[in-house]
Amino acid sequence: MSASAAAGVKMVSARPCISASQGMLASRAAVSRIETTARFASCPKICCSRPLGSKRAGFVVRAMSGESGPQGLPIDLRGKRAFIAGVADDNGYGWAIAKALAAAGAEILVGTWVPALNIFETSLRRGKFDESRKLPDGSLMDIVKVYPLDAVYDSPEDVPEDVKSNKRYAGSSNWTVKEVAETVKNDFGSIDILVHSLANGPEVTKPLLETSRRGYLAAISASSYSYVSLLQHFLPIMNPGGASISLTYIASEKAIPGYGGGMSSAKAALESDTRVLAFEAGRKGKIRVNTISAGPLGSRAAKAIGFIEKMIEYSYVNAPLQKELLADEVGNTAAFLVSPLASAITGSIVYVDNGLNTMGLAVDSPTITS
Repeated sequence: MSASAAAGVKMVSARPCISASQGMLASRAAVSRIETTARFASCPKICCSRPLGSKRAGFVVRAMSGESGPQGLPIDLRGKRAFIAGVADDNGYGWAIAKALAAAGAEILVGTWVPALNIFETSLRRGKFDESRKLPDGSLMDIVKVYPLDAVYDSPEDVPEDVKSNKRYAGSSNWTVKEVAETVKNDFGSIDILVHSLANGPEVTKPLLETSRRGYLAAISASSYSYVSLLQHFLPIMNPGGASISLTYIASEKAIPGYGGGMSSAKAALESDTRVLAFEAGRKGKIRVNTISAGPLGSRAAKAIGFIEKMIEYSYVNAPLQKELLADEVGNTAAFLVSPLASAITGSIVYVDNGLNTMGLAVDSPTITS
């Protein structure tokens, strides 16, 4: 949800690199000597296992930026602004992604479901989230602004009267997707990162055969089309080279009994849309679009499924990596995907589930264990 300077590089070679054009090397030799001399004072230290003039083919070169400098390849999002849609508490994937982006230096804006807005803002203001706001350097994640958002509605004209008059929406305004995008533009001008962390299936506990048309379409609307709408309205204010990500689940491609109400279909649609949006947003705005297929997490939202604890236990027992899946691991993956380090990755589904997606057999099955 770690900005640092460039770190050391280690190169190992079995033999010297020889250009296909010896003439080109010869013609540039003088220039290379001049450039090397001019830059020598600012170059990183070069350490060789053998003298540079050695005729032996094998050698090892280590380029080091500094003896006491930070090590590792950094994810640097300083100067970037992110809008994360779907943050309403401090224990879901949306919050973890916000933290990872903040830790990498990004400015954080969030969109919170209107009925949950008051509780979320009050908790932030009273410091109830301070412990979970802590970043690796000890500082607290700063959420620059919280916007009311209901991504089921694209514009004010789409909002039915019963919602407009609902007391849970009283006191809030400009919360449709179009209005939020316009407000963000007026407030900040542009963004670089768009995160979709939204899903809702009113009939998620019902088997697909018992799901109503209304419930099915509601799941699709809230969980997949909402991403299309967000990109549609935010793309004009996204800086070229930016990135967008969403969250999906393995039920999009495997049958998960109990994950009903059309939610599996919504996730499948989301993944299909990711590929199409990657093409369209890439060509139109030079924006990368990816989705993270995350393993089960015991968040408040996931508990609506009714058996999330059993899903977590199943994952722990059967995944190749037999460990707890942490929200921070999804957050760190998101930070990588929206960073320059992933500049050639788009239209992809990235699995962060301890490898559970690779399994075709439950190792805790009574048939196997017997």
